[in-house]
Amino acid sequence: MYFCPSCANMLLIAQGESGHNQFVCQTCPYIHWLTFVLPLCIKPITSRTTYKRKQVDDVLGGSAAWENVDATEARCPKCDHNRAYFMQLQIRSADEPMSIFFKCCNCAEQWREG
Repeated sequence: MYFCPSCANMLLIAQGESGHNQFVCQTCPYIHWLTFVLPLCIKPITSRTTYKRKQVDDVLGGSAAWENVDATEARCPKCDHNRAYFMQLQIRSADEPMSIFFKCCNCAEQWREG
């Protein structure tokens, strides 16, 4: 990463009017032309970094949270089955109603009401 010497904002790589790459500042008129050893380097400079996502815990407790829950009549939005497991959790402030979480008995689709 490079930063603008005038305003200290991050410089971006852009292609100039002549086709050469340049660093440009988004807030001030600063431009720094990129020069290469080869005169025919007119292709854009890009790089992509893919980060590995870290494992996160299920906020509802994972599969163990659904072991001893009751079932009720509720229509699944995915498979249209009419039976689902449910549990209630207080996820908002105490003066708000509890949220009801459902899990379809047929396809294991999960959804929330409230």
